[in-house]
Amino acid sequence: MYQSWWKILGVVLVFYTMIAGFLLPVPRLPILHETIRNVYFHVPMWLGMLVVFGISVVYSIKYLATNREEYDLVAVESVNTGIFFYALGLVSGMLWAKFAWGEYWSSDPKQNSAAIAFLLYCAYLVLRNAIDEDQKRARISAIYNIFAFPIMIVLLFILPRMTDSLHPGNGGNPAFGRYDMDNNMRAVLYPAFIGWILISVWVATLRYRIRLIENKQNSI
Repeated sequence: MYQSWWKILGVVLVFYTMIAGFLLPVPRLPILHETIRNVYFHVPMWLGMLVVFGISVVYSIKYLATNREEYDLVAVESVNTGIFFYALGLVSGMLWAKFAWGEYWSSDPKQNSAAIAFLLYCAYLVLRNAIDEDQKRARISAIYNIFAFPIMIVLLFILPRMTDSLHPGNGGNPAFGRYDMDNNMRAVLYPAFIGWILISVWVATLRYRIRLIENKQNSI
């Protein structure tokens, strides 16, 4: 039981986010209105994505240093989990864009960069499936993964800031801050960060354990 405390905490915080996120009042801001509640889901989901992608990079490096198969499995299942949370972030962002900007996809620089970064990680999975030899697949995909992460960071957080963008925090458009968020929002958003990170790590560990079982069955 004591080993599962962080999983229980993650579930509790996410449920708290879902309930409090829809019930607690939010600032009445122009254009955003009630859609600002999506910040409780869109941003924390992507933060969870960044964490598991970061974990995948760490284990890709560890695999290159040790050639231990389990490190490769942790890396690939962390990427699989990250892609899932990435997709959730894209969908929630598109829904938000529909109400705030008038359409699901407006070819905003942030949206385009996010789409390119998403395809970058999809290509990682394609690369793995294209190589038959186990060690060669693990080494090449590990190297790819190590370079993919900083490229994604550039695409998501640097390039959109260098041009005009409707997305908060990019192209001179201010991010949510102390003028937009009140204490009610902070009381939901900060626990949401922790909750979605814990859930994303939990999902990655479950996928890793399932992959271990499958590998053992295939080796029998």
